[in-house]
Amino acid sequence: MLKQHLQFKLSQKLSPQQIQLMKLIQLPTQAFEQRLKQELEENPALESGKEQAQDEFDDVFENQEDDYSDSEEINAEDINVDDYLSDDEIPDYRTQSNNYSSDDEDKNVPYAAGISFTQHLINQLNTFRLTDEEREIAEFLVGSIDEGGYIRRALSDIVDDLAFTQNIYTDEATVEKVLKKVHQLDPAGTGARDLQECLSIQLHRKEKTKSIALALAIIDGAFEQFTKKHYKKLLQKFDITEEELKGAIHEIERLNPKPGGSYAGNNRLIEHIVPDFAIKITDGELELTLNGRNAPELHVSGEYNNMLKGYKESKDKSKSQKDAVMFIKQKLDAAKWFIEAIKQRQQTLFVTMSAIMHYQKDYFLTGDERNLKPMILKDIADEIDMDVSTVSRVANSKYVDTPYGTKLIKEFFSEAMKNDQGEDVSTREIKKILETVIDKENKKKPHTDDALAKILKEKGYPIARRTVAKYREQLDIPVARLRKKI
Repeated sequence: MLKQHLQFKLSQKLSPQQIQLMKLIQLPTQAFEQRLKQELEENPALESGKEQAQDEFDDVFENQEDDYSDSEEINAEDINVDDYLSDDEIPDYRTQSNNYSSDDEDKNVPYAAGISFTQHLINQLNTFRLTDEEREIAEFLVGSIDEGGYIRRALSDIVDDLAFTQNIYTDEATVEKVLKKVHQLDPAGTGARDLQECLSIQLHRKEKTKSIALALAIIDGAFEQFTKKHYKKLLQKFDITEEELKGAIHEIERLNPKPGGSYAGNNRLIEHIVPDFAIKITDGELELTLNGRNAPELHVSGEYNNMLKGYKESKDKSKSQKDAVMFIKQKLDAAKWFIEAIKQRQQTLFVTMSAIMHYQKDYFLTGDERNLKPMILKDIADEIDMDVSTVSRVANSKYVDTPYGTKLIKEFFSEAMKNDQGEDVSTREIKKILETVIDKENKKKPHTDDALAKILKEKGYPIARRTVAKYREQLDIPVARLRKKI
């Protein structure tokens, strides 16, 4: 049976302009510059830099209330060309925030060219006397070395790959023989299959002193006890004194666990961080500035101004001309929306970071992490009367240059815990104190998690042992047994 009924439904829908603004806000400086470059390439109505005086274009949207609908249908007859033409000299959207000029741009950093780590190793193979088959195997082994300098594959797999990809039929004994020659390449330890072999190769290259011989015996014969720091077992097994063991451990600690990383010409991807904000201390007061690269100078193309003038003066209103005007209006709208989004982005970034700076004023004045206040996203959102998601977009991937180094903004956010006086303290403060206690402990008898919990309780921070363990793991600090030293 068919029925008819009415239903009222209230829904919220983000406009394309709001979505564009949210995407721009979450971009850090470098990604924002790429997005700006892309928009300039795609929209011919948008230009960067200063516009010549004779080509000044009006901020056509300053006094115009447009209907931003999702419909793409535009009636050329409804377009008032006069709304797009004016004699204003300096539109609002062309002014830069924070009084930055084009001279404030960061200069490009030159990069030195060089050969790859793999090519560096292959060049060394030319100094060895190898048969054609051995050379092909050696080059394949070198090609299997990762950036750390290790071969992470079993010899049986390498034998199979040589047969299937290189048409070389050999056995594990032959590959093992060639691998021994690869182990002679520099830097020492290159081509090792695990950490134990890497350290052993480096020790074999050193001059055989008593400490080196003992270190080699420990690595080759008692590697598991060494990694777990069972020093008593090592003293009993090798019948040595603590001083002799300390000398051997000192030699091992001087070795390089990642020989590939020591190669200066290793072309690895380097991430350059560009701070989005800068905080300076002037006469005891904090001063916040937005990176000038976040405030580009944009304007609408003067050529589009001339096109609209020509259409207005033309008596022939053909279909082709109407289509051209529709295209021009679409590009002008897109340029206006983008310029307005950039302006709102600058305001949002500055307002949000200013609220964070004043909230954590004690920290920015001293640089002491113990002065960080408990702060969550909602605290800042309530302060600036914005949504939590907006604050999250600002804090998630942006950096601020402070007198104490470049910091990720989201690091200033932390949860709160109660101390013995009932006051809210930041978990960052507790972690800093925990790190300080561990640094000052007696390394011969490091504190267990239970002992650390008691010490923190004495300092006024009553937290459980499992919480101490969680904070210690977040700080990348090992357990007490692995912190032990002789």
